[in-house]
Amino acid sequence: MLDAQPPAVAPASAPDPGPGRRRRLLVLAICCLSLFIVGLDNTVVNIALPAIQRDLRAPASGLQWIIDAYTLVLASLLMLFGSVADRFGRRRVFQTGLVCFALGSLLCSLAPSLGWLVAFRALQAVGGSMLNPVAMSIITNTFTDPRERARAIGVWGGVVGISMALGPLLGGFLVDGAGWPSIFLINVPVALLAIALTARYVPESRSPRPRRLDPVGQLLMIVLLGCGTAAIIEGPGNGWTSPLILALGAAALAALVAFPLWERRVAEPLVDPRFFASAPFTGATVTAVCAFAALGGFLFLNTLYLQVVRHYDPVEAGLWTLPMAGMMLVCAPLSGRIVGSRGPRLPLVAAGLGLAASGLLLTRLAADSPPALLLVAYALFGFGFGMVNAPITNAAVSGMPRAQAGVAAAVASTSRQIGQSLGVAVIGTVVTSAVVGPVVSGFAPASRTGWWILVGLGGAILVLGLVTTGAWASGTAARVAARLGSEPPAVRSGVREAPPERLR
Repeated sequence: MLDAQPPAVAPASAPDPGPGRRRRLLVLAICCLSLFIVGLDNTVVNIALPAIQRDLRAPASGLQWIIDAYTLVLASLLMLFGSVADRFGRRRVFQTGLVCFALGSLLCSLAPSLGWLVAFRALQAVGGSMLNPVAMSIITNTFTDPRERARAIGVWGGVVGISMALGPLLGGFLVDGAGWPSIFLINVPVALLAIALTARYVPESRSPRPRRLDPVGQLLMIVLLGCGTAAIIEGPGNGWTSPLILALGAAALAALVAFPLWERRVAEPLVDPRFFASAPFTGATVTAVCAFAALGGFLFLNTLYLQVVRHYDPVEAGLWTLPMAGMMLVCAPLSGRIVGSRGPRLPLVAAGLGLAASGLLLTRLAADSPPALLLVAYALFGFGFGMVNAPITNAAVSGMPRAQAGVAAAVASTSRQIGQSLGVAVIGTVVTSAVVGPVVSGFAPASRTGWWILVGLGGAILVLGLVTTGAWASGTAARVAARLGSEPPAVRSGVREAPPERLR
């Protein structure tokens, strides 16, 4: 049971020994396994889009929904399940998420139509939303030493990059060898293994003062993300001035205005507005949106270009992304080590430069572009994206009290999913609506606007990396941490704050 006695019972100077080092590393590996399948699912589906389009007769907007149904539900529910896990038990919610993710994956492989596939992708995402923030909470409360925790978070961020790097390559072999349903079936045995390992090795933990749920804030977020994305994706097909699109836009705008107003009023908001007074936290949030918007747009456009314009089969298309995958595999763990030893500035600056350079090269894309241009552009993108994940998570939790670290990490995870949804919706819509004539000849010229957007996103990451990682930024994080840590516990939970959480 959790110790509910006042802090005076246990001296503040007494360290929390926690589980042994080997056990801590095993818990980290199990949490990273769950992150791996969720991250893999973010990118492995892209390579299967042309095959799904042929089998299920899906329009271009349908392909966008296959991606965004997953990322939108993830973004909408991450914060909710982070709070639910703090209240009812992190291991319990984590295992429930694994079961839901496995079931959703199985059903996706059996989907008979586009509508069912989109619905089952949403079910998959419900499970995924129980995994990322809950696993981060488990990690931050397992690794109590700040330096060891920073290294663990670096590994965590590196796994994001590795899983996403392997997605297109693994997806190509699966689709070509066993059909597109296999990209979903592969999740099932991995999730089952993670369920068994969690039951055996991950201790249960709860927050000594779990945050209250914020149903109004949750509903406003769902309306904002869902209606806004639907308006962007369906706008070209229905007409931007059609009643449906105007209604969706109005609902999203109303939720955008109401959300921050409500969050300032509620005692324990879904997203605490005070977090954004920390420059590192705000920078990490915006960087996550920019980086994953770049990823979502890049993968969507690149898949259509390689398979529809250049007529490569899924394996060939996957092999063309090897430079991207290789750089991500190398740079993701390297970035984690740099963050653990030198902080997030260098990886963020390198990420911005890599993504912007990749987009700049691809603005010259043509139907018959030379292989060297593609390979260099893919390698630069892999370098940039591989460097960005670890500093996002580290900056988000930097300076936060340990009790708030899980919430801060959940906001960063939510921002990732929002970014990917926006990247697919905005860049995909801008490009597909600009295609003139046959796709084979018209796609490459139309895609140049999308690549210029990628250049802008890389530039934004570069600027944020410079501005939000210096001495001034660290000072803002320290002030926010002091405010959050000094607030009387009775205001937040009605009980005195317990000592640091203990795993049982």
